[in-house]
This record gives sequence, C-alpha cells and structure tokens, in this order.
Amino acid sequence: MANSIGMVNLGCDKNRIDGEIMLASLAKAGWEIRENAACCDVAVVNTCGFIKDAKQESINEILELAQAKKAGKVRAIVVTGCLAERYQKEILQELPECDAVCGIGADGQIDAVCRKALLGDKTSLFPEKTELPLCGVRRLTTPGYYAYLKIAEGCDNRCSYCAIPMIRGRYRSRPMESIEEEARELVKNGVKELILIAQDTTRYGIDLEGKLLLPQLMRRLCKIDGLRWLRVLYCYPDNLTDELLDTIREEEKIVKYLDLPLQHCSGSVLRAMHRYGDREKLTKMISRIREKVPDITLRTTFIVGFPGETEEDFEELCSFSKEIQFERMGCFAYSQEEGTEAAALPGQIEEDEKMRRQEILMEAQMNRMQELGESKIGEQILVLCEGYDQEEKAFFGRTQSDAPEIDGRVWFEVPGENHPNPGDFVKVKVIDCVDCDLIGVLSEGGNE
Repeated sequence: MANSIGMVNLGCDKNRIDGEIMLASLAKAGWEIRENAACCDVAVVNTCGFIKDAKQESINEILELAQAKKAGKVRAIVVTGCLAERYQKEILQELPECDAVCGIGADGQIDAVCRKALLGDKTSLFPEKTELPLCGVRRLTTPGYYAYLKIAEGCDNRCSYCAIPMIRGRYRSRPMESIEEEARELVKNGVKELILIAQDTTRYGIDLEGKLLLPQLMRRLCKIDGLRWLRVLYCYPDNLTDELLDTIREEEKIVKYLDLPLQHCSGSVLRAMHRYGDREKLTKMISRIREKVPDITLRTTFIVGFPGETEEDFEELCSFSKEIQFERMGCFAYSQEEGTEAAALPGQIEEDEKMRRQEILMEAQMNRMQELGESKIGEQILVLCEGYDQEEKAFFGRTQSDAPEIDGRVWFEVPGENHPNPGDFVKVKVIDCVDCDLIGVLSEGGNE
C-alpha cells in the first residue's frame, strides 16, 4: 500500500506552481496524494516568507499539523518553500516537530526528502537556488479551466523593502519554447484562461536575449487554438513599453487588464523604496496606458507606512488614488523585514498608524469600486462561470476585469434549466451591485 502525502500551498501563485510540480513528481514516485494534509503519512507545508503576516500563517499551519502529528494522524512534517529557504537553521531549532526542512533548490528531491522523513531521519537540505526547476509536469491545484504559467523565477529589482531576491535569487527567464509547450499542453487538457506570472513579468527575456520579450511571448501564446483568455500579472512600471500596450490592445485573447504594482506616488518615498517614478511620471504613464488601451482595467497595489512616509506623503497618495480612479486596488501596511535595506531606515512607523492609513485608502477605493459597479447596471457582460454557491443560491463567476482570488465576483441567477458548468463563458445582464460584486441574471441564450 502506498504511503499517503498531502500538501498545504501558501503564499503567491509562483509558490503554488512549485507545489504543483512537487505534487506531480510525488504522484509519479508512487505516493497517494490526498487533499487533507492533516490526515496523511507525510504533510508538506510549502511556505511563504515574504512579509510578517505570511510568515505567521506558515508557522500557524506547521503548528496545527504538529498537533495532528501528536494525535497520530500525521507521521512526518516536511517544510519547503520561501520560509524554509529564508530561515534555514531556525525552523528545525524552534519547530522541532518538523522532520525535514528544505530550500527551494531541493524541490526536485522532494520524494527522497519525504521518504527519509518517514524513516525518522531529520533532513536539512539547501542546494543552490538555481537548482529550483523552472518548469515541469504539474498536478494543478486550480480548477481545470484556468492555470497560472510561470515565465521567470527570481528578481533583480532590489526594492529596499523586499526579501525576494535574497530568497529566490537572480532573475531567470524560461525559454520561450518551453513556455509555449507547457501552455499548449494546459490548453489541450481543458484550460481556457492562462495567467502569466513572475516576480516581474515585464522583465521577461532580458537575460535571454538582452531585450524585453513579453510582447513577443504573448503574441505567440495567442496563436494557441482553444485558449480563450490570456492574462498577465505583476507588470513593473519601469519596463511598460508601447510595444506591450499595443500587444494588449491588438490581441483579442489578451484580457484588457493590467496589474501594475506602483507601491506609492510620492517621489521621496519611491526613491527610498528604489522604485520607479513620482506622481507626475506615474500620472503621465497611466494616461498613456488608457490612451493606448481605452477599455483597460487597471489594478495596482500600494504600501502605506513605509519608513519616513509623512502625513503629507500619505495625503498625496490618497489624492493620487482619487485622481487616477483605479478600477482595482490593493493596499498593504509596510512590513519591516530583517535583512532588507528598509528595515534599517530611520522613521519606522507605528503599527496602529500603518493600519489607520491602510483603512483610509481602502475605504475610499471600495466606495469607488461600488460606484463603478453601479454604473454597469443594465449592461450585458461576458462572465467566466466558476460554479454554484449553495448558501447564496446563485451561480458566480468573473469578468475579464477580475483576476481569480484577488478581485471581485459576478453573482447571477439562471432562469430555467439550462445551467452553465464551471469553465463556461456566459452572458449576464447586470441588475445590481452589492459590496462591489456585480449581481445579474443570465441573458436569454446567454450560454456560449
């Protein structure tokens, strides 16, 4: 009888893909993959170590599994991912319930690590980061109709607040042929939406050919028969070229959605962050984006409470956000991460003040999104159906303006018996907007 194994994937979708590759290799090696890691011979925690809240979530997950191990439900706990890579010695010292801790470069050895853990052999394994596989056969953890596609690993941007270069290493682009081959296989297996991800997608190709190749890659992927939507996340403003914007506008399969993490608008704060621009430059850039792609949905993220951020800096950010009217926005309170340049900066801000600023910015954004949703009442929109919610007694899905898990939903009723399936594209008439989510009814003949 095969030993059972379960994995808890935490953090970003780049980490998720690493987990999916490990799951596929474990299944190939003969392990029985189970959904509930707390009821397996081996529980793998693929951790995040980016900011304080994510680290705490990873630690809490390990502690919960330690209780399951104590109760005899789990025989061994293996810790992988970014937290393991970042805190190589501390995890085994401070969390002795763990049986193995291995860095991202050891992902390709996950089968051997788990088997040794079952034998009671404590393992601490940290090969070079560059040994992390850039690609491989995956066992998808997303619904079958969409998948993330990692086009590069690591980061060279060196933002002063970010530990990712320390954890993940230098930027490494995947060969275009490799990406296209995987994309074709995913679409062949039923994926309708591909979401391109990397720490910085706009930088793709610079290390391969000395030039930015994201537009070329996206045009190539758009030629895949059966692909319906192509989405790109994590576009840095530094390398947002006219060629990329033209590609987004011209290619029908590319959703008109741009994820552009700006982090702030104050020139002094952005300089301290080692980030691009100031308010004037960013405003001009956004005008160029909307001129090039008039129907674009712009999503951004901001960091408030960065060391030295004055009340004037914060007010400028609020004013900028109101002026630009971002269709989608997230806001994070600055997390002081040891080992980063920003952690040693003067002017560290109290947690309560960070949270106050975050709340103010997000409340204004939620009001804007509610107004935007109300302006769509009466329109007919294209929705990717994702399922049926028994509690709400309604179907739900997303428009091209919504990335999975980070943006909003469309809730809709279906008159009659012609119910859509997850992954179907349907036309919905908007009748209301509640808490920024659109409410609608399936249009007559709405199933595509």
